[in-house]
Amino acid sequence: MNDSNELRAQLAQRNQQLQEIAAQLKTELFGIDDIIDSVIDSVRAWYVLPELVSRPVIVCLWGLTGTGKTQLVRRLAQLLGFYDRFVEVQMDGFSNGAGWRGAQSISGMLAQSGVREGEPGILALDEFQRFRTIDAKRGELRVERYQDVWALLSDGRLPPALSLLGDIESSIAEAAYDAERAEASEAKLRFKLRSWEAQELQRNLKLDAPLMEIMGWTPEQIQARLRVFRESGQQQWETDYSRLLVFVCGNLDEMYEDLATSVDDCDSDADIFHAMTRKLSVIDVKQALNKRFKPEQVARLGNEHVVYPSLSRRAYEQLIEQGCERYARETQGRCGLRFELDASLREQIYANAVFPAQGTRPLLSSLHAILGTGLAKAALWALAQGAGPGERVELTADGRHLTAHWQGRSQAISTPFEINRLRQRSNADFRALLAVHEAGHGLVHALLFGRAPKEIKIHVASFEGGYNTYTSRKVWSRRNLLDSICTSLAGRAAELLVFGAELASSGAESDLRKATETAARMLRHLGHGTRIGRSDVTTNSDDNLCTDVEASNAPIEALLHAEHVRATRLIETHRGALMALVDELMDQGQVTPARFAELVALPLGTPEDALDPYAKRLAAFRQESAAAARGAEQAPRRGLPPAPRPCLAEALASTTA
Repeated sequence: MNDSNELRAQLAQRNQQLQEIAAQLKTELFGIDDIIDSVIDSVRAWYVLPELVSRPVIVCLWGLTGTGKTQLVRRLAQLLGFYDRFVEVQMDGFSNGAGWRGAQSISGMLAQSGVREGEPGILALDEFQRFRTIDAKRGELRVERYQDVWALLSDGRLPPALSLLGDIESSIAEAAYDAERAEASEAKLRFKLRSWEAQELQRNLKLDAPLMEIMGWTPEQIQARLRVFRESGQQQWETDYSRLLVFVCGNLDEMYEDLATSVDDCDSDADIFHAMTRKLSVIDVKQALNKRFKPEQVARLGNEHVVYPSLSRRAYEQLIEQGCERYARETQGRCGLRFELDASLREQIYANAVFPAQGTRPLLSSLHAILGTGLAKAALWALAQGAGPGERVELTADGRHLTAHWQGRSQAISTPFEINRLRQRSNADFRALLAVHEAGHGLVHALLFGRAPKEIKIHVASFEGGYNTYTSRKVWSRRNLLDSICTSLAGRAAELLVFGAELASSGAESDLRKATETAARMLRHLGHGTRIGRSDVTTNSDDNLCTDVEASNAPIEALLHAEHVRATRLIETHRGALMALVDELMDQGQVTPARFAELVALPLGTPEDALDPYAKRLAAFRQESAAAARGAEQAPRRGLPPAPRPCLAEALASTTA
């Protein structure tokens, strides 16, 4: 009874510790509360009841760079009290012990750590995506380091390195061969194990002898140990790491399509980017892993996959607030002045430092560049003006520079607000062109899909242009694809309508490429034309495709022409809405979804994943089928013979024949 009470008390205590650790992590890491809860749930059984663990607990953390994966694992290991039994491996194969033999295996690194065989420990396999084992064509890649990781992930039991032991035997044989053929007058070289060979022999054969003693063994003594190893069977020589907690961390760009490669994108709204990445699931993870690893290797990673979304706007704002408080506090500690940082400063830091696809690293770098230098200059100015310890100095920002304020005096401070400068389109002609082009895209999209674009912007720093962001769709019907083509061509149609053919710009090149690609996929790949079979080009004789793509060129051009005419007609019909959007873009540089709905006066849906009304169509078809069946049953009463109802097998047989 006492044992039972002690066990309950132990479980309650450890569970309470996990809750406190989760709360602590949430105060330190912003924007990933759901991730922290998922990770804590994944490690609960391992931490609360470690006696029940018989194989490694594997938790995979996937996300864009700079979202806090490695930081979470390191801090969790520390809070759990396992930092002395924590091993972190960079799976690129070059970050740990280059040139050191033991660093070529996971077992070698574990042996040099504080993790003891058969006891709990934490292993972090970071940058795991770089450890790919197949190329883009599913050809096998040669990977020399860390090959024992797959055995570890399977059951936690690592076999001895047979290839290394074979190398040692070969060295002994070569030394004996050279000794036998040495001339009598020559001094015979004594065989000696190198330090790393002795170390690996000690570890793999689990020898108690000191390393210096092993290095002094004769070839006969080494052979005797190797003979015992071969004759006794290898199972007892396995190293047991079955009670490890293994974190696999990495960036799977394949999950994020082109989003993860937009390293220059400082214009996308962080919340929109966050919402898009929150939709990723374990299925997306496995599909991405399948492009880098063999199926049996993907299986060994298990099903405990935690997907990090990109950080939300609020998470970035919290990081900025925390950074501002820290820099102000540290500056006060050095010079004695009390700095108050205005909200305008935080807004300008966000505008110039947040790149949603790159996580926290660019933000932290910009915080140092803006505040580290800015506060130092402000402090020097205020002290020169006569400010004393404890006096208040305010710091504001206006998009071009910082301004320090003390007792009615002000001083402008040059600041690296480079992104603000890039976003400004001072050329009136360029602003007019971008506004008309992007308003055309946004208007036609709203008319056809019944939803406002998520974003329309012409104040863009990432490239010379503007853009629209639309709601994603899981399934594209033929109608959706046609509407997508029409939307792609709407920017050019708007330019032609407003500026005329002579002033139509080159800005529609990417739109034309996208529209052509979609039309070609419709007719050549998706069976939405007169031909059903897939048509494509191929150089592989094993690809069973229709290769006559020439026949579809004319239909593709005709389809594009028809959709361009439709886009032009839509814009002409809604000229007032077009000009309202143009004016908003010229004035504000962007149009939010709520503002879009006000300007165009159209009934617009919510920007959620949308599908065509398939359920409604199915219900209508079911009613039609029921009505037809009732009519068929009543037909004999009117003197009509009933229609035959062949079984499915007969129908398939007739189709095959």
